[in-house]
Amino acid sequence: MLQKYYTVKGYGEHEIVIEKSRFICYVNRAETEEEAVAFIQQIKKKHWDATHNCSAYLIGEHDQIQKANDDGEPSGTAGVPMLEVLKKKGLKDTVAVVTRYFGGIKLGAGGLVRAYSRAVAEGLNAAGIVERRLMRIMHVTIDYPWLGKVENELRSSIYSIKHIHYADRVTFDVLVPEDSQPSFSEWMTELTNGRSDIQSGATEYAEQLLPPS
Repeated sequence: MLQKYYTVKGYGEHEIVIEKSRFICYVNRAETEEEAVAFIQQIKKKHWDATHNCSAYLIGEHDQIQKANDDGEPSGTAGVPMLEVLKKKGLKDTVAVVTRYFGGIKLGAGGLVRAYSRAVAEGLNAAGIVERRLMRIMHVTIDYPWLGKVENELRSSIYSIKHIHYADRVTFDVLVPEDSQPSFSEWMTELTNGRSDIQSGATEYAEQLLPPS
């Protein structure tokens, strides 16, 4: 599993108008090719009367699946430029569709490349891009007298509390970056004077929204 990667937060859409042509970009997260194809078909059905519904998607940890479709635009002027925007942003598991309603003015090959690239770039900003970082769930069990101190320290630290279990003792489920496990355990041991039981649990991805670029 990748330690971290970038993808879209979720569904988003954005429209621009260039020389009277409408370009509506739709983006979404897709973790399988089936999901990407289904999303494209959904947009095509919604805009059955559009001049073009061009698409591109990247799937897999190492971008194993890459597809681009010009949907009737001159070859290489729509789908490939759209795919290039996804790649330049370093995105994974992302699908984009740009619906065009022709406004009567031809843009030329260069103009089309710029239009479709811009539509996707602005569509991605509208949807939001997140960093997904692989985290280890660390289970920290303590006696109740340590509760206030440990909770306060955790909440003011770089780590995130996923859940707190209250039983005979208190257990914190804490999200810790994979490469920070040793330092976290050492810090927690010092904080509790060795009175904490620290266990390593499962892994999961945590998401952080990035500022628009």
